[in-house]
Amino acid sequence: MAGSGKTTFVQRLAAHLHGQRCPPYVINLDPAVHDLPFPGNIDIRDTLKYKEVMKQCRLGPNGGRVTSLNLFATRFDQVMKLIEKRQNASKYVVIDTPGQIEVFTWSASGAIITEALASSFPSVVVYVMDTSRSTNPITFMSNMLYACR
Repeated sequence: MAGSGKTTFVQRLAAHLHGQRCPPYVINLDPAVHDLPFPGNIDIRDTLKYKEVMKQCRLGPNGGRVTSLNLFATRFDQVMKLIEKRQNASKYVVIDTPGQIEVFTWSASGAIITEALASSFPSVVVYVMDTSRSTNPITFMSNMLYACR
């Protein structure tokens, strides 16, 4: 869910792991994030310029995010190789993603990325949702169904 605190969660988790002397390999997959509060080992923004994708493809903000991630997913095998090289140095890989749920529910990039990771490494997915925006039973159930996907 957009704006629910995923980036803050990743920052706190990375800081905790650093504090435990177990530095994670951190990846940012959100092409539209303005400021990362943590150092990323891989950052989608180094490869793609979100605003340029929006402009060239004549897309709005959500379409720009989805298309940027779709383009990045075509090279995710390179990301997998970098993760594999770091396996001995980093016990954990922590990935920050965009909040647009459509990236993972109907876009090819979400399936490519999650399947590549899950087929190669023990994986845990954390679905972060803003509980204050989920007080309506319909919104809450919608979030629960997305979390089960």
